[in-house]
Amino acid sequence: MENMDVAPEKTVIASEKETDDTVVFKRSHFYAIMVVFSFAIGILVGYVAWGRTPTAQQAIVPPAQAAAGPEANPAYTRYDIPTEGFPSLGPADAEIVVVEFSDYQCPFCKRWFDQVYQPLLAAYPGQIRLVFRNLPLTSIHPDAMSAAVASMCADEQGSFWQFHDKLFSDEYGFGRNAYTRYATDLELDTVAFEACLDSGKFDQFIQEDMDFSLNMGVRSTPTFFVNGLAVVGAQPLDVFKQIIDKELAGEIP
Repeated sequence: MENMDVAPEKTVIASEKETDDTVVFKRSHFYAIMVVFSFAIGILVGYVAWGRTPTAQQAIVPPAQAAAGPEANPAYTRYDIPTEGFPSLGPADAEIVVVEFSDYQCPFCKRWFDQVYQPLLAAYPGQIRLVFRNLPLTSIHPDAMSAAVASMCADEQGSFWQFHDKLFSDEYGFGRNAYTRYATDLELDTVAFEACLDSGKFDQFIQEDMDFSLNMGVRSTPTFFVNGLAVVGAQPLDVFKQIIDKELAGEIP
């Protein structure tokens, strides 16, 4: 998942000096080797503990807690996420409402689009309503905001989801020329579309989306809410199916 906080990498270097057939270790050398050994053990333990695909219970975590690492969540929390007035796909009375906070320039959002988006909808025909909300991480993705604006301008002409798919296809990349080419491919009114891009009419709408999500503790994209249950990251299809199946069966309080 794409996060705005990036931790620096650290490198530990160990050395040893060999004379004839005798290896002499200084105390500092011994400590350095132990650090490397401990680090390797930590990597192995981490792989065994967290290298597998997460279960549904591991995937459902409060957004703010997700940044702290893979911890057990003692209770399920349902969030009240407004959906009225936002682009949506699927029946208005669907049993499952999935709200996605996303960034068109986020590689993890694209991975979810490529691998999970259509298969998930196909697995539950008529049962899922997908709602899209914008969270462009402008500090690390310079074109994310303009892409969000372009998608809303396409929505103005009734082609949000078609334009959404074009952006994630990355066929022409990002930027004004790319957006106009996508609009042309979709046979939109390009004059009206470009006027919309210049108008700034959706800037406040998108900013309010960003403020809402950040105030809730969402710090990375993609972040999903499945009937209000937070699912953080580009989780695989099986994880979403586990959660949805449990939700349909009434097994999640």
